[in-house]
Amino acid sequence: MRILHAADIHLDSPLSGLIARAGGQVGDLTTATRRAFTAMIDYALEAGVDLVLIAGDLYDGDWRDFSTGLFFLSQMARLERQGIRVAVVQGNHDAENRMTRSLRWPPTVKVFRSDRAETWIPEGLEVAIHGRSFPRRDVTEDLSAGYPPPVAGLFNIGLLHTAADGRLGHTPYAPCDVPTLVGKGYDYWALGHVHGRAILHERPWVVFPGNLQARHVNEPGAKGATLLTIDGGEVTALEALAFDVLRWVRLEVDLGGCASPQQAYGRIETALAEALTQAEGRALAVRLTLSGATAVHDLLAGDPERTTAECLALTERAGGEVWLEKVAVATTPPRQDGAPAADELFAVIARILETPEERAVLRADLEQALTRVPPTIRQAAGLTPLDEQALAGLLAAAEATLRRRLLDSPE
Repeated sequence: MRILHAADIHLDSPLSGLIARAGGQVGDLTTATRRAFTAMIDYALEAGVDLVLIAGDLYDGDWRDFSTGLFFLSQMARLERQGIRVAVVQGNHDAENRMTRSLRWPPTVKVFRSDRAETWIPEGLEVAIHGRSFPRRDVTEDLSAGYPPPVAGLFNIGLLHTAADGRLGHTPYAPCDVPTLVGKGYDYWALGHVHGRAILHERPWVVFPGNLQARHVNEPGAKGATLLTIDGGEVTALEALAFDVLRWVRLEVDLGGCASPQQAYGRIETALAEALTQAEGRALAVRLTLSGATAVHDLLAGDPERTTAECLALTERAGGEVWLEKVAVATTPPRQDGAPAADELFAVIARILETPEERAVLRADLEQALTRVPPTIRQAAGLTPLDEQALAGLLAAAEATLRRRLLDSPE
């Protein structure tokens, strides 16, 4: 028996940080979660899996219209024609009380109730699935405590949306601890909610498959589902499968020693090409950080709009589909002697920037100024929120512009 375990699909969720830059290609981004889900269903059909598990957050929230539900049911119809059953629990994003629209489920899809845990034994399969959906978003009790005992003679699966013990940094919904799950006597715990793949215990297995498609830069790397193979009532193989169609990466390019813009941009172009190769044919979403002591620091930091445009132009030459989510300039100027008055001025600036009270005043002034900037433009510029990283970038750009004006740094 082969079972495909997925979670956190978030159908029709937007990809944060990219939509504003997408222009005419916005459709490629808004359909990313659908295309990843279709890829998973394609695999299930081709591989002939026996069962699909979805451990919560199938949807990103209430449907904007019925198209989201119709898309899901169209994929379920494909599985139904091949006799593949599907078990679903609702999570915090698609909790029962958050969904105002619904469509009838096909008979091959089991959605677990939210008022209590229950057991489903699909006909013809030697497996018992125990689960419970979220009745509301903010579930703070341990749902696993009410799960039924294992069914003798069957492979027992606990289907649960949970933050587990919270050590993986997610909102602590339906908290539980691994020893308690292990002590339940099930053979496999199919978990959801944590977006990074993690195996919390082996034999019995306690597994987070991660989400199916990364939605922002804090979800880097391959994304997909977990395939488990069962023989003689034991898990004989566990395999991570990638189904994502767009992969996120934080890319830092060291420009240390670059003496000219040509050198700097050549190094950036090489790094983008290498990252695209590592994406295994998928589209790539990049947060680019430029670092190192370089003679072109003032050029890069002093004109961030041009720097971003130059990097965007490089993505067009990278040889594949590359989306640039943000460019952060963290370079520094090479050590050099300037005019005594300028040296004194920059020393004063450095002292101001290193003083928490002065930085707080600057932040407050900038926040006030940013209230006059349209939210979409502020978000596209990476200034929502104005956190320490964004503030540091703005101050570095201002210092570099001043340095260029005073010292007439060459391009």
